[in-house]
Amino acid sequence: MSFRLLLMLGLGLLFLYLLFTAGAPFLLALVSVIIFEPLTQYLMKQFRLNRALASAISATVFSGALLGLLGFLGMRLVGELIAFWSRVPGYIREVNLIVQSWVERLTEKLGEEGIPLESGVASLTSALERLVGTISSALFNLAKALPDMLIFFIVYLVAVYLFAYSLPHMKASFLSLFHESSRDQIDSVLANLRKSVFGFLRAQFILSSLTYVLTFVGLLILDIRYPLAIALLVTVVDILPVLGTGTVLVPWAGYLIVTGDIVTGIGLFLLYLVITIIRRIIEPKILGDAIGISALAALISLYVGYKLIGVIGVFLGPIVVMIFLAARRAGLLQFRIKVD
Repeated sequence: MSFRLLLMLGLGLLFLYLLFTAGAPFLLALVSVIIFEPLTQYLMKQFRLNRALASAISATVFSGALLGLLGFLGMRLVGELIAFWSRVPGYIREVNLIVQSWVERLTEKLGEEGIPLESGVASLTSALERLVGTISSALFNLAKALPDMLIFFIVYLVAVYLFAYSLPHMKASFLSLFHESSRDQIDSVLANLRKSVFGFLRAQFILSSLTYVLTFVGLLILDIRYPLAIALLVTVVDILPVLGTGTVLVPWAGYLIVTGDIVTGIGLFLLYLVITIIRRIIEPKILGDAIGISALAALISLYVGYKLIGVIGVFLGPIVVMIFLAARRAGLLQFRIKVD
């Protein structure tokens, strides 16, 4: 492999990283436009509309549906999160009272040997107070980030309309960067990459939906309040390969067991086991089938991407593999290792 090709690959990886960070609203807009491009084509053919009008209608339908869904879920989630957070201080006081009661009984039996237990309770109380402070700070930072999130969303919506109209021109301009003899290969790479990317997104949607449904149903069976918000929180956390559902469900189960609700605590722990086992079994298989690589390669790409650049790498790792495979299938990367 030549130095020039390695340099191009390095620049390509840097571009992808910037695309997933600074260029995230434009990337999401482009993906959204490609998703509803069939609707635009249908309007153009069925009603003989020009590109500008057809793309404006399809973009408006998509944006309206997205805003409606986000508005509905946002109102429900904010309401449930506010109600849940208002109960957190009471939960912490309840844990403190239970633990202090245990310590007092043990101190009566053990005498001076129970003194270390009292210092342990003080440390536990201090840790719980710090936890509440940390969560409150995180919520405050989230509130401060709302203006940036609003700007992100506005840029995304504007980009959706612009990309919807200029998508054919963008593809033609991109292909014009390459020599005429290479354009068929590049077009093949784009076709394979589009298929793989949508397969990857579909796989992630299936996995996240499965996690959400399992969590939601489990919470309903256990008769736990705020199942909508909690199931969404578990689903978001489960996307991260290191954290997983246990970050939410295991401490919660431990709290319930300590406070005396043993049945619900065990139920949450069993729910965590079910979700984790099912997801870890089917995730590599679904991703592998979606992007055309083996389950092991899909798992490696997820883990290596996460270890190298964090959460972004969870998505960037498989995409790098998809680009490499698409280029190989198109004949752009043909090399063999020879051992003399």
